[in-house]
Amino acid sequence: MKQFLAAAMLAGAIALPMTALAADYTIMAPAGPGGGWDQTARAMQDAMTTTGISGNVQVINVPGAGGTIGLAQFAQEANGDPTRLLVGGYVMVGAILTNNAPVKLDAVTPIARLTGEYEVIVVPAASELLSLADLTTKLKADPGAVSWAGGSAGGTDHITAGLFAKTVGVDPKLVNYIAFSGGGEALAAVLGNQVTVGISGYGEFQAQVEAGALRVLGVSAPERISVIDAPTFTEAGVELVVQNWRGVWAGPGLSAEQTAAITADVEKVVNSESWKQTLATKGWNNTWLPGDAFKAQLAKEIDATSAILKDIGLVQ
Repeated sequence: MKQFLAAAMLAGAIALPMTALAADYTIMAPAGPGGGWDQTARAMQDAMTTTGISGNVQVINVPGAGGTIGLAQFAQEANGDPTRLLVGGYVMVGAILTNNAPVKLDAVTPIARLTGEYEVIVVPAASELLSLADLTTKLKADPGAVSWAGGSAGGTDHITAGLFAKTVGVDPKLVNYIAFSGGGEALAAVLGNQVTVGISGYGEFQAQVEAGALRVLGVSAPERISVIDAPTFTEAGVELVVQNWRGVWAGPGLSAEQTAAITADVEKVVNSESWKQTLATKGWNNTWLPGDAFKAQLAKEIDATSAILKDIGLVQ
């Protein structure tokens, strides 16, 4: 009987269900190396391989236009392919609106929201700005003299910079924001003293902060975060809380069974010790929200982000 089964499997006479064999996933991070999406994709890669969810996981980077270039490529290439995943998040929501991108998130299959991360404002270690109060004073005196390095135009970093200005009484349309396609480029600009401050998730600056090359002026969380030695915006008198989020999508054209199998694999990732350790070391929050609930939340996020981007002058 065993010999018959083996021969039949080799001949293709017996089809095993997809969940019987580990999928060889390819995860696209639609940004350059070093940023939050890239870190998330590689953390998923590590969790999938170490837990046996998949024996072979590849991560590819397709940077540009806040993830919208990668999104368009993914929607086309991953159609009907249950082995392809896309990591993205709040930044992409803003980039789609800002760029009036032809391919939107409804072109792909939402699997789950994964993490939340608060924004930090950093400066080089030798900066004259020693606190958020110093930054606020400089911003009020001459908004254009404060240059902010962050991710794509219309993304979380840009939105946070605009809301920070608005909260302290500065016209958000005057914010001198310099957009970079990846966390590595923004980091280089901050370290090279090409900008006044950097703004992004802590994970993108963490290594340089721990090495003493950068200082954190403040974090956009409602309360202090153990791995970040800095006050919240609120503690410093700026009543503002902003949380970035990241999630994962699959390609279009999948069956309900394929989508369910992918979701089950991603849930195993979220419950793995490898993933939990990544969240702890990077200061990320577990914001797990699968399937239809994630899709409904996305719709709300798109409406809210559109209103914010109109307020700061990026969307008409």
